[in-house]
Amino acid sequence: MSLAQVGKPAPDFRAQVARPDDGPATPASTLSLADFRGKWLIFFWYPLDFTFVCPTEITALSDRLEEFNDLGAEILGASTDSIYSHRAWMRTPRDQNGIHGTAYPILADMTHTIARDYGVLIEEQGIALRGLFIIDPDGVLQYQTINNLNIGRSVDETLRVLQGLQSGGLCPSDWKPGKKTIKPTE
Repeated sequence: MSLAQVGKPAPDFRAQVARPDDGPATPASTLSLADFRGKWLIFFWYPLDFTFVCPTEITALSDRLEEFNDLGAEILGASTDSIYSHRAWMRTPRDQNGIHGTAYPILADMTHTIARDYGVLIEEQGIALRGLFIIDPDGVLQYQTINNLNIGRSVDETLRVLQGLQSGGLCPSDWKPGKKTIKPTE
């Protein structure tokens, strides 16, 4: 049963993460939801390290990390793989299906607890669906989308949704930053 519900506090977590500069023997570090208080968080899940669609999403988000940071947002990736698998993949060159140069941490949820709490766990396979969650600076889940394994997500759409949430207005279909929001009549 998923605990993640839009408009409610995001499910808390604390888990080990692989960081961009970690070496194979770097002591494990952890991150929790509380570490992101005061910032927007793009928290996304992918199925497995060393697969085919996953590196396209991970590197695309990383390549545009500065745009998210400029909006007061951090990015945290996650899967049910170990930090050791994440670290090996982070050292693998992109032209060899790796994610070298990824500039944000990747969470390791080997117990599947966090994936279950966020409603992305495929129980019988022990892997996550592609889930993307936008959590506001107060820790409230403002947006979620979950899709099957074969479809990657759009960085442009993630940025658009984040900016729409930050606008404080009512954003019509295909709204883009700079366009007017809808003002409800009283």
